[in-house]
Amino acid sequence: MERSNGTHRPRRDTERRILQGSAHATPAEGTVIGRNAVRELLASGRDIDKIYVQKGEREGSIVQLIGEAAARKIPLVEVDKARLQELSATQAHQGIVAMAAEHAYSTVEDILAYAAERGEKPVIVLLDGVEDPHNLGAILRSAECTGAHGVILPKRRSVGLTPVVAKTSAGAIEHMRVARVANLTQTMKELKERGMWFFAADMDGESYATTDFSSPVGLVLGGEGSGVSHLVKQTCDFTVRIPQYGQVNSMNVSCAAAVLLCEIARQRHG
Repeated sequence: MERSNGTHRPRRDTERRILQGSAHATPAEGTVIGRNAVRELLASGRDIDKIYVQKGEREGSIVQLIGEAAARKIPLVEVDKARLQELSATQAHQGIVAMAAEHAYSTVEDILAYAAERGEKPVIVLLDGVEDPHNLGAILRSAECTGAHGVILPKRRSVGLTPVVAKTSAGAIEHMRVARVANLTQTMKELKERGMWFFAADMDGESYATTDFSSPVGLVLGGEGSGVSHLVKQTCDFTVRIPQYGQVNSMNVSCAAAVLLCEIARQRHG
């Protein structure tokens, strides 16, 4: 299940469709273009998924903007001028484009506190490299419907809370606590010290139907095509699989998440 949890799409092509749409005329919602606009976005304190900077652009006010973004640990992506024009749908981008989050992020502590408030053992979904916003939106919806307490995303190699994610989640984004972390494996190690057990979705694991999910659960799902990375899988305590009976060897990652989360909920709530 792990190695192809979803339809593989080249990252660049997927992102282009998301950000530009079919008309190629206007930037996506949440796109903030130009130095002054990005400066105001940073000053507002609003969550920012990533900032694109033109390669070699290191003069004037952009230096300060890059410094502020780095201090806040906002992912910075260097791209060529043509790519910035694609993202902004204009040539007047001044060498910088930011992607603001559609919804405010929570913290890992918020997720744990929410589980404690409900008097329940935590159920947290950790996504390792899920880059398709439709998959993330669908996972948020399944997580909310099955009573999971939160979702953890890495800051890099992951889609953020974009407008497409919000729309696909069908309102679940308003109720689900989503945290972003700089290092997924380090976060897992810290949570292990607090009693969490981690289950990686993997085609070589034990059947989910015979797995005991009664402990505090961290369900780890890998990205489209690549699955759970080696280091993250090593950090997990168990691997689980969904038996397959057709010709295709895996489910889409959002479908796999729904199946596994339903089983966890069944064991918790009957």
